[in-house]
Amino acid sequence: MTISEKSAYLKGLMDGLKLNTESDEGKMIAAIVDLLGDVTKRVTDIEETTIAISDELDEIEEDLDAIEDYILDDEDDYDFGDDDDEQDWDDEDELDEEEPEEGFEFGDENSTIYEVECACGEIIDFDEEVLEKGSIVCPNCGETLEFSLEDEE
Repeated sequence: MTISEKSAYLKGLMDGLKLNTESDEGKMIAAIVDLLGDVTKRVTDIEETTIAISDELDEIEEDLDAIEDYILDDEDDYDFGDDDDEQDWDDEDELDEEEPEEGFEFGDENSTIYEVECACGEIIDFDEEVLEKGSIVCPNCGETLEFSLEDEE
């Protein structure tokens, strides 16, 4: 028996017994049966929604499986050849190139890049031009870091 059927049975039982709904006990039983009817409707709605969501998820899963199969089939069709590990480079420098950090231009590729650690822990990179100025401001804490070009003996 489903929850809807049980709720309907209790309502029919109450009506069949011809309970006096004017007495305190009758009012309470009638309120409980009404409450059970409302709860039954909500539970039924939730069950229907859950079934609908489950069906949609099954369809989405089937679509994703089809997409995965399509992508994997495309990869299988591509011939990687036997030379996967062997690559011919025209210029060995291409392997060593690194992009500078975004927002900081180092200028000439042959310039020396210096690195200093601020007291706050921030590591700051700078070039010879900044070194000649003698100081740099930490972007993290705002402290001015000073340095000298004089050689220590």
